[in-house]
Amino acid sequence: MPNEGRIIAVCISPAEGGPIKAVTEAVAIAGEGLKGDRYCASDALSKTQLTLIESEVIDALNSELAKALPVTAFRRNLVTEGVRLNSLVGVTFGVGEVQVQGIELCEPCAYLQDLLGVPELVKRLTHKGGLRCEILEGGVIACDNLVRYQL
Repeated sequence: MPNEGRIIAVCISPAEGGPIKAVTEAVAIAGEGLKGDRYCASDALSKTQLTLIESEVIDALNSELAKALPVTAFRRNLVTEGVRLNSLVGVTFGVGEVQVQGIELCEPCAYLQDLLGVPELVKRLTHKGGLRCEILEGGVIACDNLVRYQL
């Protein structure tokens, strides 16, 4: 029996370092990325094509900091609910009609820490910053799509 979670936010940014915009859906292009996103390119590295983060991690950090950082602040493409992303490294799984493969953990960086002004953000989110994925089969990814995987 496959495990399931869902997508609660889809986010893109047309320019590196530019603002992240929440959208209702995005077109995932195999081997490239999300159409309209800063990293979408015909020569995109597998680890830059799609990034995910758990809503539970965002909620825990916001609770710990007594803040309300929006999901877009974390600069990931997809925000999941009910999915343990760390367990999906090396796993092929479905996001709606799209097939992806977990490549590596998406560790937080000093850039994000400085951007958000959160002391020790890198330390707080180490091994909780999300998952980098390669898009194997494209299609549309939308809010409320299921994330299906088998471990």
